Parts: sequence; C-alpha cells; structure tokens
Amino acid sequence: MDPEGLALQLPPATLDTLVDNWLHEDCPGLNPAALITGAAPVCAMLWAKSPGVLAGRPFFDAVFAHVNCQVSWFHPEGVPLVPVERVAKVWGPAHGLLLGERVALNALARCSGVASMAAAAVRAARDTGWAGQVAGTRKTTPGFRLVEKYGLLVGGAATHRYDLGALVMVKDNHVVAAGSVEKAVCGARRAAAFALKVEVECSSLQEALLAAKAGADILMLDNFQPQELHPTAAALKAQFPSVSVEASGGITLDNLPQFCGPHIDIISLGLLTQAAPALDFSLKLFDEGTTPVPYARRA
Repeated sequence: MDPEGLALQLPPATLDTLVDNWLHEDCPGLNPAALITGAAPVCAMLWAKSPGVLAGRPFFDAVFAHVNCQVSWFHPEGVPLVPVERVAKVWGPAHGLLLGERVALNALARCSGVASMAAAAVRAARDTGWAGQVAGTRKTTPGFRLVEKYGLLVGGAATHRYDLGALVMVKDNHVVAAGSVEKAVCGARRAAAFALKVEVECSSLQEALLAAKAGADILMLDNFQPQELHPTAAALKAQFPSVSVEASGGITLDNLPQFCGPHIDIISLGLLTQAAPALDFSLKLFDEGTTPVPYARRA
C-alpha cells in the first residue's frame, strides 16, 4: 500500500480532536514564553537525527495548522531517513511555531519509531519467504493509539484490531468468565453476527480444536514455542483449512523468522508499539536569507 495514501484514512475531526488535546495538555493556561518571541514570522528546519522510516506527517501538519504555521516536506511518507538530513521546513508566527514544536515532534518521533520497528519486522519475515501478515496489537500508548496504528501501516504491518469493536476476541479471562471455550465462542458468535470475525486465544491444540468446532474464524496460538507451534498449526489446518492461525507471544525481531511457516497466517508482536524507540528529530530556526545549518554542525 502506498504510504502517501494512508493519510486518507485519518478522519479530520478525530485528527483535530487529538491535536486539541495534545496542545491543551502541553499548554492548559498562560504561555509566558510567547512574550520572548512575539508574533514575528520565522522559519525553522526539521532535521533527522537518527536513522529510520519517516511516518506521521499528517499529525505534524495538523499540529502546526492549529497554531497558524505551514509545513513544506522534502520527503514523502514512508521513506528511510539518515542522520543530518533535511526533512521539512516550517514557517509562521514565532509564538505559534514554538508552541507547536514539542507536540509536533513528539507525534512525529513516536510514529516514525513504530513505522521503523514495523518495517524491520516485515523485512525479517519476508526474508524467510513467508507471505503472511505481520501485525501489531492493542498494546498502545494511551492517547497515541491512532498515531501508533498509523505508524504500523506506514511500516508495512497490519494494525490488528483497532479497538474492542473491530474484532470479537475471546481471551483466557473470557473463557473463565463464560465457563468454557464453547460457551465463550458461542457468545462471541452471537455478538459478532455477520459483520465481525471471532478470534480465540488458545493455549493448547485441544483448546484450539474446540474453538474451531464452535465457529472461531481466527485461532491465536499464544506463547507457543516454534517447535510446538508449527505441528499444532498443521493439525488445525488439516481439520479446519479455512481457519486463520495467528502466532503471538514471546516473539522478537531476532526470533521472528522461527515463527514463519506454511500454516501460519498472522504473526503479531506487541513490541512493535510497546518497545519501538522514538526517532530523534530537531527543529531549528534559521534566517530566511541564509543557508540552514544542521543541529550537529552548529558551533
């Protein structure tokens, strides 16, 4: 999927609400620092300080639009960046630009970090010849879920379910509360009706077979070691060829290739959002009539 087109999925009203909340969190009252700069027009250059995948332009743009600034990008969404590379130019009133600076950088850095981690995971999976889907999970930062799910897409991964209403997932606690796997899946099927799929978290082949017989669409084999995962998945596909099998739990970038196999359709990793390091960016003011100097080369 073209990373540039992914921004079309971001509802403008949702984006506006997110940015309003971020700016309000950072400046809920007076902004004394605005008196230092005033409203004079200024320009700033955005520099990459660490390597990775550029992601999050719509969030960066939305923040600066809220403070009456404009952004011009030198690179499209999804391209790899190297340190000391110009990424974008921002201009507008000084007090507005500096008000939006940290909020915009936070969103861009977080989104780019997730996209970079996702891209690395997808690359590790594709290098094995596996053609299934690498996915994130619902383990996201409160208030930043849209940013992080969008970053997964830019990095080439699937988002998995965005929220509780996107997929009916039966986990171990649901089974305990319902009384059995069969009862839990039957309840999930009623709730899902025709519009949603039902996924069941399974800890054994027996549990997975019960879930499949009860009508599960996706079986998550949770915390299976590779040597147990692949024969279990093969046994499930032999009886239920239309059921999708997902591997999850204990998967890292280093061991991910071991989980790729002909009977595995999805590999989900919480670390794509939980453990992705933020990319480092710098936004530095410069005079319009001069050549902007990278942060690393300033005296």
